[in-house]
Amino acid sequence: MQNKLQIMENTKQNYRIAMGVEYDGSPYIGWQSQREGETVQQNVERALSKVANQPINIFCAGRTDTGVHANEQVIHFETTAYRNVRSWVMGTNTNLPRSISILWASPVPETFHARFSAIKRAYRYTILNRGVRPAILNNYVSFVHRSLDEMRMQQAAQHLIGTHDFTSYRAVACQAKSPIRTLYKLDVSRAGEFVYLDLLADGFLHHMVRNIAGVLIKIGSGEAEIDWSKQVLEHRDRRLGGVTAAPKGLSLKQITYPDEFALPSIYNPP
Repeated sequence: MQNKLQIMENTKQNYRIAMGVEYDGSPYIGWQSQREGETVQQNVERALSKVANQPINIFCAGRTDTGVHANEQVIHFETTAYRNVRSWVMGTNTNLPRSISILWASPVPETFHARFSAIKRAYRYTILNRGVRPAILNNYVSFVHRSLDEMRMQQAAQHLIGTHDFTSYRAVACQAKSPIRTLYKLDVSRAGEFVYLDLLADGFLHHMVRNIAGVLIKIGSGEAEIDWSKQVLEHRDRRLGGVTAAPKGLSLKQITYPDEFALPSIYNPP
């Protein structure tokens, strides 16, 4: 009898599931599980494990830091538990805090990996540019009281478009093997008191977006010349790169995958 049960256990089908995850990063010390403090990963794994009735380990497209948000993070996991798509979404959300929500779920082939299959990543950095600090939006915007010239920032941003060595724009402790990244888009726009930085790249280094924002904010306030963004890039030395902007205004917007995986998305609904 025991041998028969072992054979049945060994022949259980493995399912690989991808999910889109939205979260408010304010209550957490980042995405990745850590020994102390609440993280997004710990909460999602705990909720999924309850739905699957077995331990679940998840892999994400890109880890976010303390206070950083996500409009659509992408994860994947493997399980022998069969649930339909609606059950994965609704069941997991039932077991999650209000600051985290599963947006969609989709079965994927074994060739899919949330991180390594991604071909593009998009972030938005939001700045509240006015003389008075925010209250309601305190955890969701970077506050800059000095007047910013978004046109100067847009001009400076163009120096960073393309494939470059972004050593000057990554954290000193960044563990990426290569500092080479391709930045497809870096647009600076304004809507009233809000200044937006929209970035699209094949990948981002640790603190890369926040370091770019720090440089552009200094240029926008008139404290540095427009060409300073290019000079920082060419130095290839983080110590010459200026201040790292606050994490509050940063949000992971979207992860793009090859069409073959046919993933749903809040930006490209099925």
